[in-house]
Amino acid sequence: MSEVGTKKTVETINPTTGKSLEHYEYMSGKEVKVAISKCHEAFMQWKEVSPKDRADMIKTIGKELVNAKEELAQLMTDEMGKTLVQSRQEVDLCIAICQYTAEIGPKELKTEERELLNGNKGRVSYAPIGVVYGIQPWNYPSYQVVRYSVASLMAGNGVLLKHASNVTGSGKLLERIYRKAGLPEGLFTTLVISHDQSDEVIKNKLVRGVTLTGSPDAGRNIGQKATAALKKSVLELGSNDAYLVFEDADIEVAVKACVMGRIYNNGETCIAAKRFIVVEKIYDEFRDKFVKAMSEVKMGDPNDESTELGPVARKDLRDDLHDQVVKSVEKGAKIACGGEIPNGEGFFYPATVLENVKPGQPAYEDEFFGPVASLIKAKDNQDAMRIANDSRFGLGGGIFSKDEEAAIEMAEKHFDTGMVFINSFGLAEPSMPFGGVKDSGYGREHGGFGLKEFVNVKSVMKR
Repeated sequence: MSEVGTKKTVETINPTTGKSLEHYEYMSGKEVKVAISKCHEAFMQWKEVSPKDRADMIKTIGKELVNAKEELAQLMTDEMGKTLVQSRQEVDLCIAICQYTAEIGPKELKTEERELLNGNKGRVSYAPIGVVYGIQPWNYPSYQVVRYSVASLMAGNGVLLKHASNVTGSGKLLERIYRKAGLPEGLFTTLVISHDQSDEVIKNKLVRGVTLTGSPDAGRNIGQKATAALKKSVLELGSNDAYLVFEDADIEVAVKACVMGRIYNNGETCIAAKRFIVVEKIYDEFRDKFVKAMSEVKMGDPNDESTELGPVARKDLRDDLHDQVVKSVEKGAKIACGGEIPNGEGFFYPATVLENVKPGQPAYEDEFFGPVASLIKAKDNQDAMRIANDSRFGLGGGIFSKDEEAAIEMAEKHFDTGMVFINSFGLAEPSMPFGGVKDSGYGREHGGFGLKEFVNVKSVMKR
């Protein structure tokens, strides 16, 4: 936060150069209340719009995202440092979410008939609840917003957004894109506000639901505040996802996927591959190839299409990441490659591999939000699964094995996470539910499940 004149402002910083991008003024308390009221007023009209017509609007938002793709992708790269190639991929995912939601929305929200004990018919309807408030992180500046907002709008709700301050520009641009698509004024509003102001938004009687993507600590804080106000909440939090490499794995496939799973989005992904648990019979072979591949990752300007790894989004985040590496080494971990802050401008951190990772180290216990991999040796497949589940997190994970049926069975029966990827690394799919268990939060998005998180599931019965 900085001040220009007498106005408090948000300053965005380009992590590639460390230089200032833009300043945005914080809204006053009165402006926030007006925005909430306008969103509610727009919702009162929007809820009367048929699901089919809402779906048509969602399709149009998707078309406007196509039109704004280059502008939005470049802004995301400038604000948080992801490679421009991956920024474009993120916009493509947002477009796909719009298309999928518009396709399934009317069917998913259709009123159902059920037979009652007395032989009469009951009806189950899915009514919108009102204004849904989303508190979103910086790592996927467009996807995180589109993920909850499109589902909420399809369900008939209004949407408020508090975006992470370092991607304020992306949040404001998304609001303009939605309006250009023809969404009623006020129905989707980006709030440029402080944390204290955000707490007041949660308390506002016109706000009926709260969704947060962020750290477990942020989830506890927001979850408590939402519960105190008796508001429904969905929390998608962090994780320390384990990727298991079994004895019969295709080593080349596993190494390639594990490297990409660790460095994709500069390693700043809640569902990124983070702990790599390898059975001892193939550990040395995997370790040598994995370390070699990680050490060859090309780090540099995210605007260069040959760059594989851009900067960490903020200096404080890079400092925190390096501190985790240092503390892990102090407790017995060994650096196989990387692990040093480079000289020069920007907030870069190299692809890093830590070995000899044991319980009690940050590399074993905590989430590393950056391109640092933790290598762990397991006795066998069962021991690998035990280590994977020895975590307070439970968002995603992966299994590498040529026996895919056995891997799927183990994933379904034993992996204590919300998502498991077989012989690949985790990316969101519009048709599949996204969310976790334990300290990784609760609730689901995508796959039709997100459409019903913020609705009033209403029973209508007659005698």
